[in-house]
Parts: sequence; structure tokens; C-alpha cells
Amino acid sequence: MGNRYWLWTGARILVAAIVILWAASYLGPGSGEKEFQKTLDAMKQVHSLRASYTSNVSGNRTEALWELDCSRNILHYESHLVPADNPSQEISDDELHIGGNEYHRKDGQWSKSAYAFRIPGSHNFCLRLADGSDTGVLPPIANLIQHAILEKGGKKTVNGVRCREWLVTTRNGPYFEHDTICIGLDDHLPYEVATVGNLTHSSYSDYNKAIEFDVPEAAVQPANATSGTN
Repeated sequence: MGNRYWLWTGARILVAAIVILWAASYLGPGSGEKEFQKTLDAMKQVHSLRASYTSNVSGNRTEALWELDCSRNILHYESHLVPADNPSQEISDDELHIGGNEYHRKDGQWSKSAYAFRIPGSHNFCLRLADGSDTGVLPPIANLIQHAILEKGGKKTVNGVRCREWLVTTRNGPYFEHDTICIGLDDHLPYEVATVGNLTHSSYSDYNKAIEFDVPEAAVQPANATSGTN
């Protein structure tokens, strides 16, 4: 009887140890960091994308769109803000960065900015993508690897792509912030970022696909036609 008791106890301890080891490998330290490192490496290979952002914080509604093509050095940015205290005073912006030039669209017409950027918005964005720095548009994966608590969640479909959700907890002063990031199962790229309560939501698509832009005619003329040289 005594031997059977110890054999049963030993078996229960062994099973418990296996469960604990499995749980540690699934949710324990290192699993999230490894997955997010794959995401960081995948993001470094991105040369085109489309990103959208919406928020509704304290009644202020914001919508924004980014379209990027590094091979053509083009970045399109469009935003729309409706203030809570004065909804009639909507603020809109539609701008296009091509090479060293910036264009703004108003009433359907593009006009060139008087100031040409030394480092164009598209060029800066693409440099940050390539070296894994924070772009301000895609989630700051490198920072999250170092400072966030990453918990594995379930699977879902975003923009036609199967991805896995990760609960991301970060500290902001005395408070903790909770977001979810959905990472592609096959390509490890981010497809969605949302705050708890969905107050802010970002969606990503068209990675490394051809992006169509409404480009001003003057911006696509040959260099000799605009510079006056042969």
C-alpha cells in the first residue's frame, strides 16, 4: 500500500511538472520576445505598405492614412480630425512626399510646398524601417521587446490574413497601458494594433505590394524637363 501511494504521488508530481514546463514555454519569459524579434526582422524587409488609424478619445475623432513605396521614394499621408468641442471646425490634411518635394492637396488640386525637405518624409520612413527604428506608424517592436510584457493570445483574421493576437502591457509613468497586436502567422508582420476598449485602432495591409498614388503631373516629369539641363 505504501509503495502504491508513493508511486501515485510521484506520477502526479511528474504530470504537474510537465504541465508547468509546457505553460512556461507557452507563456513564459522569452516566447513573446522571440516572436516579436521575428516581427522586427520581417519589418526590416518591408518596402511598401498601407496603414490606417482611427481614434475616438474624449470625443475627438481622428482618421489617418499612410501609403508608402520606398522603391519610388513616395509617402502619402492623409488625416481628418473632428474636435469634440467644435465639430464644425474639421481639420484635414492631404500631403504627398516625393523625393525632396512635398505637395499639398486642397479642393482636389495639388500644390507644391515652397520648402523642399533635405531628408524627405518617405526617405526617413524607409530608413527607419530598414534599421528597425520606430516609424511612428508601425508598432514600436524593438522597444516592446525590451520593455513590454507580452502574452500570447488567440488567432483571428485581419485584412484576409490569419494572425495571432498578443496582449502587450507597457508602463506609462504610474499607469499600465494594455494593447493588442495581431502578428501574421506566416510572415510575422503586424496587421492590427488596438487599445483596450478600441479607443484607438491601427490596421496594416499591402506589405510589399504595388501601391497606386494620385501623383501630381509635375512630380513625374523627367529630371531634364524640370531642371533645365540636357
